[in-house]
Amino acid sequence: MTEEQPRGGYSRDGEDEHERLDRHWNELLQELRLAQTGTQILFAFLLSIAFQPRFQDADNFTHDVFAVTLIASAFAVGLLLAPVAFHRIVFQKRLRDQMIPIAHHLASGGMALLVVAMCGGVLLAIDVVLSRTIAVVIVAVVALWFIGFWYVLPTYVRRTSRPTGE
Repeated sequence: MTEEQPRGGYSRDGEDEHERLDRHWNELLQELRLAQTGTQILFAFLLSIAFQPRFQDADNFTHDVFAVTLIASAFAVGLLLAPVAFHRIVFQKRLRDQMIPIAHHLASGGMALLVVAMCGGVLLAIDVVLSRTIAVVIVAVVALWFIGFWYVLPTYVRRTSRPTGE
């Protein structure tokens, strides 16, 4: 491996700025397609819970967890769909260089809210079948799982790898 080559020999020599922006936008759209689908299904499922007769009789803790989870899910959907709406409004205005960093932050915020929504959904389900204490412990483990794989591992790899000009 030479000094000029990034770790692993992967490089995009010859890619101009426009090609790089187009590639980044397409990669972001692919990531959003995956995240949006699951988040929208979770949101729809949560909406159906509120209208179940058994849910009406649940305690305040369950109603509070449900409310936070539903709102986090709705906000996640909003942030994960925001880059699409943003693109529709600035389409053909030659603003991709500005759009990509903004869309990146919107998607990152949506993913963070998705962690909250997933943990809330797990807590709602596990609280029904196990004791509340065990349910909270399990949700803490689930939260650490998401944080570890979604944030800690990529941050570690990013900080220990040589920059590639990506």
